[in-house]
Amino acid sequence: MAKSSKPARPAGRVPGKDEVLAYLKSNPGAFDKRQLARAFKLQGAERVALRDLLREMKRDGLIEDQGRRRVSTPGHLPSVTVLRATALDEDGELQAKPAGAEDDADAPLITLAKGSARTKAPAIGDLVLARLTPQDDGSYRAQVIRILDHQVRRVIGLYEVTAEGGRLRPCDKKARDDYLLGKEQAGGAEPGELVLAEVLPKPRGRHFGLRAVRVVERLGSFASPGAFSLIAIQEYGLPHRFPAAALAEAEAADAAPLTGREDLRALPLVTIDGADARDFDDAVYAAPDDDPANQGGHLVIVAIADVAHYVRPGSALDREARHRGNSAYFPDRVVPMLPEALSNGWCSLVPGEDRSCLGVEMRFDAEGNKRRHRFFRALMRSAARLTYDDVQTIKDRGPEAAKAAPALLPRIEALYGAFASLDGARKRRGTLELDLPERQVLLDDAGQVQDIVVRTRYDSHRLIEEFMIAANVSAAEELERRAQACMYRVHEPPDPEKLAALGEVLRSFDLSLPRGQVIRPKQLTALLRKVAHRPEAALVHEMVLRSQSQAVYSPDNLGHFGLALRHYAHFTSPIRRYADLLVHRGLIAGLGLGTDGLGPDEAAAFEEIGAEISACERRAAVAERATVDRYCAAYLADRIGESAGGRIRGVTRFGLFVTLDHSGADGLLLAKDLADDRYFYDEAAQALIGDRWGRSYRLGQRIAVTVVEASPVSGAIRLRLSEDEEPAGDQDAPPTVAQRRGWDPLAKPQSKGSAAKRGKSQGAKSRTKTARPGKKPKAAAGRSRKRKR
Repeated sequence: MAKSSKPARPAGRVPGKDEVLAYLKSNPGAFDKRQLARAFKLQGAERVALRDLLREMKRDGLIEDQGRRRVSTPGHLPSVTVLRATALDEDGELQAKPAGAEDDADAPLITLAKGSARTKAPAIGDLVLARLTPQDDGSYRAQVIRILDHQVRRVIGLYEVTAEGGRLRPCDKKARDDYLLGKEQAGGAEPGELVLAEVLPKPRGRHFGLRAVRVVERLGSFASPGAFSLIAIQEYGLPHRFPAAALAEAEAADAAPLTGREDLRALPLVTIDGADARDFDDAVYAAPDDDPANQGGHLVIVAIADVAHYVRPGSALDREARHRGNSAYFPDRVVPMLPEALSNGWCSLVPGEDRSCLGVEMRFDAEGNKRRHRFFRALMRSAARLTYDDVQTIKDRGPEAAKAAPALLPRIEALYGAFASLDGARKRRGTLELDLPERQVLLDDAGQVQDIVVRTRYDSHRLIEEFMIAANVSAAEELERRAQACMYRVHEPPDPEKLAALGEVLRSFDLSLPRGQVIRPKQLTALLRKVAHRPEAALVHEMVLRSQSQAVYSPDNLGHFGLALRHYAHFTSPIRRYADLLVHRGLIAGLGLGTDGLGPDEAAAFEEIGAEISACERRAAVAERATVDRYCAAYLADRIGESAGGRIRGVTRFGLFVTLDHSGADGLLLAKDLADDRYFYDEAAQALIGDRWGRSYRLGQRIAVTVVEASPVSGAIRLRLSEDEEPAGDQDAPPTVAQRRGWDPLAKPQSKGSAAKRGKSQGAKSRTKTARPGKKPKAAAGRSRKRKR
């Protein structure tokens, strides 16, 4: 049992309650009186006094009896315990709960660490024996000792019939084996169908071979359009069928009256969204401020669909919206938070139709500093449905592009004028400016992949972002000023360990983070600008993203690190985010704008609701990403054997993760397929280095690969080096650890003994220690506890 260093105190004094509690909290597990006496260096009568102290602490509820005369702090888990794997988080890491507490919402967060080569990775539902390490945030990291029982109850897969009989190919890319699916257990399913199957218990006495399954639901043909998103919906349990009561409430909705609302129907508000947008919940307007005291200033109005008018607290619609948490967007469909009668009807700001809205009027000075704001309910009529492409084209080409609708040009110029001042304020504030390409899957009319491209990003995108951020800040400030409950969007500063791990990676590119000071967003942005024109720029952007904390919803205002803001809440998308609906209700209640505002019971449950909808958001993000991965695999399945350029975005002991240039797809190149040498993992350098030749494959390096396998069922992609690939990679890139040691990639091979001696000699001179094949590498100082994929 691992323990922290013993208390630095003289022997001969019985500790106080606070000292005992501090020791128990800093050491995982349960302890008996003898262990505690040894930790505090107690002898004789002092041990008797300790026994009496522990009895008193148990009576006071400060500690709990864990059996076998051992005690721990309340709720503190033992260092070795039995867990049930329950779910995947957004990074694909397995979460667990103590066995018997699977349905306990208050159970601590436990993340199962990646298993070793000797320990098979557990799956959702498995019962495992694990060693726990407490983390500073109250969560636990668990290392699996062994799997006690496979309890995979259900699995989604493709039913196939082979020469050996029926098989179920699981859709989970981490699954190692197929399942047996006999015709009598197929439930009428035909080969080529997606099915949901129940894993059957192993026959008594049978310990080897494939597990058998029984079909419990047929999901449809794998060849049908929408199969990939359907897999994700089932795999991650996204609610996708509305209860009859919720549908009935949505169908009964009608136009909102003008009573109690301002009339904005003559104001030329416009919606600006992507060409593939399916709902329109925000409209914008800008003009020069006519206040003589605000020369060069701007008036900005953001109008948001008044969802709170239609979705009342405690209604069937409200219960379902909270259950879903948010809408999920896939290349071929949307799983909406609200039924279409609202999301595409009364709550969608379609052009030329009267719609109810909750608006905010903001006035900014010439430097983009907000002078004041005002919230109100109104009735509006969108003047136009514009796309980002439309707006950017009109801005760039002026009157020539606006010939069809000349009145649009001055409106768009006014929008860009306000944007310029807000953008200047953002730059002075010093936000984190990440540039991460977004993959867009293009489908033909039959639902088949035509192409996968990087979505183009214009200033028109940034314009809308700045207006929405300003509205979100105003909402948070208004609720806080009125002491009204608010569901904040919280983004805490990065964990120091993650920053240390980022620093390790940056050093391999001859980059560094400022030392001995608190990291600010503008310092990370300065780093990103420094690498903007370097080959590894995209990778550094991704690594900085991985170092960030997860943004969540919370009733506690902890600020937003990435945006460098003290007050921030989501206000602008109540059609697709439940958090925004809560903020709308808070404003309605706080400003006296109606009787459909936030109730006291709802406000009291904000902490619980925040945790729920944060989990829903992560679930949707993982499902969306998994669907795009399957589309990428389907796209590459028709290109097996083709060569492609890529960049190494992850290095592990077993291989390289490579992001392909055109599609942005991620594939795995196994270390065993690097046949020219025997490679070992240099963790500090984030590289695989050849034992004999010293050739290296490192993080950020460009390589040419060939697609050898692509499975649309699971989304997995296997790669190998192209025949014309130079093993040493980029010649102009920073030297690796191996190269700094003087290893010559072009040197003639030596005997195995001399190569090992040379490696040992060179390694002794280096601060970076590496592991030879077969030995577990030592952890680098400050290494990250998580590796995102």
